[in-house]
Amino acid sequence: MMRTSTLKPGKPLARKTPMARGTSQLRTKAPMSRGSGFKTPAAGAGLLRVAAVQAKAAVPRNRERKPAKLPKRLKSSRPKMTPIRASANGQECTLRFPGICNRNPETTVWCHSNRLADGKGMSLKAPDEEGCYGCYDCHAWLDGGYAASGASRESVDARFDAARVESQAILRAKGLMPALESSNCDDHENVGVVHEEAA
Repeated sequence: MMRTSTLKPGKPLARKTPMARGTSQLRTKAPMSRGSGFKTPAAGAGLLRVAAVQAKAAVPRNRERKPAKLPKRLKSSRPKMTPIRASANGQECTLRFPGICNRNPETTVWCHSNRLADGKGMSLKAPDEEGCYGCYDCHAWLDGGYAASGASRESVDARFDAARVESQAILRAKGLMPALESSNCDDHENVGVVHEEAA
């Protein structure tokens, strides 16, 4: 048995009763205003619903509010002061770039290495052990000022390596870095002796 539709093909749908002015087809409920309370249950509502509404209505409205939780403390944007970094105060510059160094111990800071091999990374400093003492001007030049002067990265790195060795010796003397093992020093000396004998 085939059903027949009351709609005729080609004829648009039309409303039989006109809509009142100012009303929309989609009605939205206004949000419940504060303090409006709970409505009393209608007659015929379930017993559990009635009990739940009465229990909520029995709670006093002017109860004390708990103080708002403070947000967790954010990390400080300032770098952490370590004993090695603090040791740079009043120290002589070990970088001593010619024509750049201001030779003022009051401006000396701990300069970290800029190489990936030394532990430098995106938004990461190299460890404090991989650095040297440098005055303000040498530090600024080391961190990129050399590029405008035409100096090669290799020459800057060679000077940094020499300054790092000198600074690490100062740190060992101050007790801020562990001393080199004597076996490693002996091996380096013996290698030099073997090469001299072979030649």
